[in-house]
Amino acid sequence: MHTIDLAYVGRGLHEELAAYIADQENLYADEGVHVSLRDGCAWDEERLRRCVTIGLGRALLSRLTDGIPWVGLNVNTHRPLFWFLARSGLTSLSDLAGRRLAVHAPHTAPGCFTRIVLRRAGLDPDHDVKTVVRPPGDYGMDLRRLRAGEIDAALVGSTMAPEAVAAEHGWNVPAWVGDHFRIPTVGLAVDPTYTDPDGPAVQAVLRAHRRALKVIHDDPDTTVRHMQTFLGGHTADEVRAHYETFIAPHFTIDGRVDLPTGDAAIIAVAAELGVPASVTAAEFYGRATTAS
Repeated sequence: MHTIDLAYVGRGLHEELAAYIADQENLYADEGVHVSLRDGCAWDEERLRRCVTIGLGRALLSRLTDGIPWVGLNVNTHRPLFWFLARSGLTSLSDLAGRRLAVHAPHTAPGCFTRIVLRRAGLDPDHDVKTVVRPPGDYGMDLRRLRAGEIDAALVGSTMAPEAVAAEHGWNVPAWVGDHFRIPTVGLAVDPTYTDPDGPAVQAVLRAHRRALKVIHDDPDTTVRHMQTFLGGHTADEVRAHYETFIAPHFTIDGRVDLPTGDAAIIAVAAELGVPASVTAAEFYGRATTAS
């Protein structure tokens, strides 16, 4: 049996769902590979590049800013699973003007995406909102700060179902990032310097993840059951509603990428980072244009 290290660089359904299903449904074993799932959230790029990574957003930013030759092998979705969660009365992105917003750092993938979305809504992220930068996590502290009135809104990820949290507290979800900015994200990427994209272990993981995507589309009951592991604070009905709204319609069927979406996203990300768009979607995501 082949062995491989697979690192995730974020937490929640957005990052982990396909890998979790592949593990829990024994798809890795079926494909003849033993996967060591590693928490790479706090790793630097030099350590991360020696693994297969799930985080395509971080890999793209690293390629643009550091020149690390990451290549994406498959794509789970083109709509990032991040949301703006806001206190009562704030119903649109424009309502965030002058408000305190908890966000990821600008050089991180979700932080960069947030800034792009704010600019598209007519807000300067450096001057029109009061940003409170915090590290990635489960966003539990953001909820405490929202309840205490210490912040007015927060960018949160898929460790929760934001629409259910908002309903519980009388809050609002002014925007889903995936409605405002599309980018091929979460899947599998490697640095060919250290990992052969065509190696048998990598190809086995790819096959397992494609099968996991098929489970997500063809077996809602199994998918929702696994989602409840991540969304333990929500009811079964809330988890299923989250699946039907954000997962089933927007996860890819077989890991293939939409290259025009990728090109537009790379240009937007490079502009936000202030670096040249030194790679095309075909160069970065090109191996995800076919699926076995």
